[in-house]
Amino acid sequence: MIYPKIPLAQSIIEICLAKGITTIIISPGSRNAPLTIGFVNNPAFQCYSIADERAAGFFALGIAQQTKQPVALVCTSGSALLNYYPAFAEAFYSQIPMIVISADRPQSKIDIGDGQTIRQENVFENHSLFNANLHEDVSTENDLKINEAINTAITQKGPVHINAPFEEPLYETTSELSITVNIVASANATQPISIEDVTEFATIWNNSTKKMILVGVNEPNVINSNIINAFAKDESVVVLTETTSNLHHDTFINTIDTIITPFTNADFENFRPEILVTFGGMVVSKRIKAFLRKYKPKHHWHIDSLRAYDTFGALTKHFEVDPNVFFDTFLPLTNAIESNYFQQLDDVKVLRNLKSNIYLDKIPFSDFKVFEKVIQSLPKNSQLQISNSSAIRYAQLIAVDPSIEVYCNRGTSGIDGSTSTAIGAAVANDKQTVFITGDVGFLYDSNALWNNYIPKNFKIILINNGGGGIFRILPGHEETPVFNTFFETSHCLTAEHLAKMYGFEYSIAGDEGSLATSLTALYAQNEKPSILEIFTPTLKNDSILLQYFKELI
Repeated sequence: MIYPKIPLAQSIIEICLAKGITTIIISPGSRNAPLTIGFVNNPAFQCYSIADERAAGFFALGIAQQTKQPVALVCTSGSALLNYYPAFAEAFYSQIPMIVISADRPQSKIDIGDGQTIRQENVFENHSLFNANLHEDVSTENDLKINEAINTAITQKGPVHINAPFEEPLYETTSELSITVNIVASANATQPISIEDVTEFATIWNNSTKKMILVGVNEPNVINSNIINAFAKDESVVVLTETTSNLHHDTFINTIDTIITPFTNADFENFRPEILVTFGGMVVSKRIKAFLRKYKPKHHWHIDSLRAYDTFGALTKHFEVDPNVFFDTFLPLTNAIESNYFQQLDDVKVLRNLKSNIYLDKIPFSDFKVFEKVIQSLPKNSQLQISNSSAIRYAQLIAVDPSIEVYCNRGTSGIDGSTSTAIGAAVANDKQTVFITGDVGFLYDSNALWNNYIPKNFKIILINNGGGGIFRILPGHEETPVFNTFFETSHCLTAEHLAKMYGFEYSIAGDEGSLATSLTALYAQNEKPSILEIFTPTLKNDSILLQYFKELI
């Protein structure tokens, strides 16, 4: 076995191995050579080389999103480390485990004018769950810091930072380990809940006729079916889900904005829940957030073993427990109560679906029409990754087949690494992965394609409307040079040459007929990754979408 000669590098590598951290994303560099040598020469580690650190960070995020296990990122010193920050922040807010291991110069070389040197210690402090600032020499103190960082990433589901100073020479190797490491086991993260903890809340529940359950970003297939069925049978309960909730039942509302956007003030007042129960991560719908902030529930309970955000300014209780554990204890204490809360909203749902179908049948080729056709075309049991901005908002308006898993970087809601995340996710799972993105997000993260590990059946569906279409939907849009340049980011670029450079199959569509043909061909071709670029009319998309909500009444 080949090991780096530097003892500190040996310690980091051996502790990672002992704690099961075996997926390593390395961005080439010199200062991190001791770590690279140790990881790459040990077959226990699965190592990936991703040159662009920002893309590498999101690639790691995609893998960790799928495996639920921490992924380690390794970079050289200097600004390389800062390029991890967008993915690091996304991991923090999406509760995805990530371990950044940065090589650094010794402290004596910081701020003296040495090259490729910045203040690396605590650089992620605002979003890091633990910062392990190591000393150059091997020590029990260093070992404990490394252990605590890894344990924190595992138990608290988020990003941590290990900063390791190395002095030259960096490339020397040895065939023998010169260290023994201290291993500290991580704590058991399982949290129970007793009947006594929930009895008073069950009493409140049993005396309320309007209960709303709102589910944010949620892992597929994690909520027990008996809990789902209990929600569905209760006529005093309305369940609102989103595309990213990955929670399905015929009685649930899965297109929130379609339902509530046409509501009058009287409708909203009638819809106001007495109890709001939330679980899962971030909520996409701005309309449901605005509604619940204005028409606040008497009680808002959030169920999450780690965090509770007071998104609506109404949080009254955080149950620090897994939702399944909570409901398994709570639901047996609840009683059926007579209510028309569900039925009223279900009647609205039937009407909205009818009006929605009528409208979609008559609209011309546009972003909205493309999303309808694309989402309906997705293969069963596939995985859908969606970019942020317009893409995820359009996706909220179209029902997705329940067999399809849906993911989106909603922690920070940025467009910066959506493609890299989708590729990482595709590498880490066996499902057919389809990524839907807009043109600006795709161009912004085009270095994601600079990746030698992309599965041959990975599909990108790129909807090119010539700029940041979401800004045409938002209030304040005016057709001026300032708007087109500084908000919409108007352009005439396509993915054709990028596809050729990176070895992607490339096809285009510009109307319903070519779209149908191209989608069929896209799913049939699995010899190399593919990009289907769909061109939609820049100036019509916003009016078509805005008119949709007017015609739902």
